[in-house]
Amino acid sequence: MKRLVLGVQYDGSSWQGWQTQPSGNTVQDALEKALQLFTGTADIRVTCAGRTDAGVHGIEQVVHFDTDLDRAVYSWVNGVNAFLPASVAVQWAKELPLDPESDDNFHARFSARARTYHYILHNCAVRSPMWMNRAGWVFRPLDVERMRAAAAHLIGEHDFTSFRASGCQAKTPVKNMYSIQIQRQGEMIIFTLRASAFLHHMVRNIVGSLIFVGTGKRDPEWMGEVLTSLNREIAAPTFMPDGLYLAKIDYEDKWQLPQRELAETLAFLSFL
Repeated sequence: MKRLVLGVQYDGSSWQGWQTQPSGNTVQDALEKALQLFTGTADIRVTCAGRTDAGVHGIEQVVHFDTDLDRAVYSWVNGVNAFLPASVAVQWAKELPLDPESDDNFHARFSARARTYHYILHNCAVRSPMWMNRAGWVFRPLDVERMRAAAAHLIGEHDFTSFRASGCQAKTPVKNMYSIQIQRQGEMIIFTLRASAFLHHMVRNIVGSLIFVGTGKRDPEWMGEVLTSLNREIAAPTFMPDGLYLAKIDYEDKWQLPQRELAETLAFLSFL
């Protein structure tokens, strides 16, 4: 028995999120169906690093599953992709040993040390159909410096209840926000958030609140007040999912996963 790790990329526009649903219209459903068709077995179930909502994209989702089948590594990429729809594709595969008596086996979720999301925002007076489903949109001018000042209040370990969806199933709202970067490239603004983990809707709720500050609706200090209030009703409404991308999952070097560097994920977005 071995543990297969896959890097999966997907356009989330037409999917009802990552996690399997009775409708079968999720990325997990599509991937598991492709794996079953490729291997000829009906019992393959994958575990992911982090579930994404409907409309959210994955530049590099990481999943694992266990199997005793022998296949060349490239076959787990090309072979599985032959059974996947155009909006989902395996980017790489890695075979790792599995010791059933050890607590130190790789796990897509529990071995993760950090997660990074990008949010792409089109900031222009007139919406562009070219960015439909690929970026959020705000027609009012946004002040990046004000948003950066507001984001500074979120850095560090905090209780992020104010930015947590009511249906969030995380065991604790306490997370460590390592960094929030905000860059403007012409009409586009890219938010890059890296944390130990994220709560349900946390990135979209933070981005929505930063937009309140960027438009002048709130002062940068307001972000700190929202954080310490532990009250979801004080923060801005949940922002649209269109521009949200799961960019990278950080793991220890010992696993030697062939992942993209974070700079590559930003470069990738510049070509969308």
